[in-house]
Amino acid sequence: MKITDLLKPEGIKIGASAKSQMEAIDQLVALQDASDNINDAAAYKEGILAREAEFSTAVGDGIAIPHAKVAAVKRPGLAAMTVPGGVEWNAPDDQPADLMFMIAAPEGEANTHLEMLAKLSALLMHSDFANALRRAYDADEFLQIIDEAEAARDLETAQKQVAEVEARAASDDGWPKILAITACPTGIAHTYMAAENLEQKAAEMGIKLKAETQGSAGAKNVLTAEEIAHCEGIIIAADKNVDRARFAGKQVYSTSVSAGINDPERLINIILNHEAIVQEGTAPTTGVATSEGETIGSQIYTHLMNGVSHMLPFVIGGGILTALAFLVDGAGMGTSAYGSSTALAAFFKKIGEEGFGMMLPILAGYIAMSIADRPGLAPGVVGGLMAKSGINLAFLATAPNFDSSVCVSGGFLAALAAGFIGGYLTLYIEKLCDHLPDALEGIKPILLYPVLGVLATGGAMYVLNPAFGAVNTAMNSWLGSMQGANIVLLGAIVAGMQSTDFGGPINKASYVFSTGLLADAALGSQGQMVMAACMAGGMVPPILIALSTTHFKNRWSKADRDAGLVNYLMGLSFISEGAIPFAASDPGHVIPSCIVGSAIAGALSAFFGCYSPAPHGGAWVIAVIGNPVLWLASILIGSAVGAVILSLWKKPIE
Repeated sequence: MKITDLLKPEGIKIGASAKSQMEAIDQLVALQDASDNINDAAAYKEGILAREAEFSTAVGDGIAIPHAKVAAVKRPGLAAMTVPGGVEWNAPDDQPADLMFMIAAPEGEANTHLEMLAKLSALLMHSDFANALRRAYDADEFLQIIDEAEAARDLETAQKQVAEVEARAASDDGWPKILAITACPTGIAHTYMAAENLEQKAAEMGIKLKAETQGSAGAKNVLTAEEIAHCEGIIIAADKNVDRARFAGKQVYSTSVSAGINDPERLINIILNHEAIVQEGTAPTTGVATSEGETIGSQIYTHLMNGVSHMLPFVIGGGILTALAFLVDGAGMGTSAYGSSTALAAFFKKIGEEGFGMMLPILAGYIAMSIADRPGLAPGVVGGLMAKSGINLAFLATAPNFDSSVCVSGGFLAALAAGFIGGYLTLYIEKLCDHLPDALEGIKPILLYPVLGVLATGGAMYVLNPAFGAVNTAMNSWLGSMQGANIVLLGAIVAGMQSTDFGGPINKASYVFSTGLLADAALGSQGQMVMAACMAGGMVPPILIALSTTHFKNRWSKADRDAGLVNYLMGLSFISEGAIPFAASDPGHVIPSCIVGSAIAGALSAFFGCYSPAPHGGAWVIAVIGNPVLWLASILIGSAVGAVILSLWKKPIE
């Protein structure tokens, strides 16, 4: 879009006469009205004056650019005026304004007025251009001057871009020295915090770093092949599997996403000092040796988190839809007819159950895929389905009628095992197939790997399911027997775990455990009580921080107090990551206070018998929470106690 696309001849007034700023504004508003850019001149003028009240829109050298983004604007537009005598406009150089552009931008649309401000300001900083506009004879000449200047600037910009590309082709100058990928299982907060901290620390060190974020909305700021070719190395700060094949021949250092948040300088120095291991050829993306990725424990955690990250959308989507069925269910609410007494309830419940029912197969499938890449997906999904159904050898013995009553689901633990079994069995099958003739290379991925992988994983689950079924039954019996203090203790534990690392592995373990209980229909309200306690615990840390920064101002800097306000919303939304910046700067005080507050909230939630059929949503799913007032009271009490502990523990700042 060109500037003159927004400026009509009827919106231009050459050689105007105005005795004051207000008179000039009135004339410019009339020009906007004549250009049919606004539908309410009075409301638009009110927006212009409100903007001027913030600070003057005069930029100096006789130029003023008043603007407003209000509902009274029909479409983006410009009005322009020259006033030979000039009017006082509170300019920074105290010079009267004699060249004015007024911008109209519709409310709710993109910041078109800011884009125009930037482009106009750049042109108007050239005195030759501004003076040419002042000397324009009529509106047509005025528009021609703008077109010519804008075209010249666009050409200059294009030439600079070409020169930059040519300079890059001739040398490494201008390319990012270090690249990074950040990712966490949920892709909500950790992903972007790690990227921000790495880029900021690199800038402080005088180094150009580009970070690709693999968040919940997909990959952003994606690394290009050219950038990879010119960089010294890549930092992967992720708690999920990341494809490394594109980094062949480059240093690759893999670590947790929390390290990217808390220790960016060390990670950058590892690449600069060439301490990271070079990625080999086009080797599989799993099992790659890295300075922090060689231990079995870290590899298992990465594979597990890859499964969890793909499972969560099914858990949240299916779980909340099932909870909506509970909300709209009329006569059957809370009874054995739950979700079936009305057509609308049954509609939500069926969709929710189908989505929620995919939790275990997806978990197992993506754990296996993390281990063995794409060939592991099918064996893992099939293994997860068999874990869910509990099919075993005893079931086969009941042929030909097949008695399903002998099948006992192994639940979450069986699905975890199916994922790892499917992945590692597929890797073993791939190695065995390496000895086959080259002529069979093409059929390996489309025939041999899926058939043999699914067969091997399915056979293993036939044998192992009874053991996992027995463990699952024992766990359900234990949880089902929990009454009074026992369920209160469990609520305190799962809630307290939410505040240990704010979205890290312990927090995720607590959440996954709770959603696993929620998915088990045999537990009934017990699983829902644990879920409510877990969610309460995860909501406390941000709310606790917000309360402390609001009511104990002398413990926090101005920046902390401003940032703390956002935590009210994050806490209500069950996004415990909001506490991370505060915990990172003062872990000794913040983390223990949050653990205490969360544990209290979880214990009270369980004690009051609160329950949640929804696995996520925080306060926004309050309509489906059992004993909602007491549940909110539990969260508020835990947050308040934790906030007081933290605020009294911290020393006042100077």
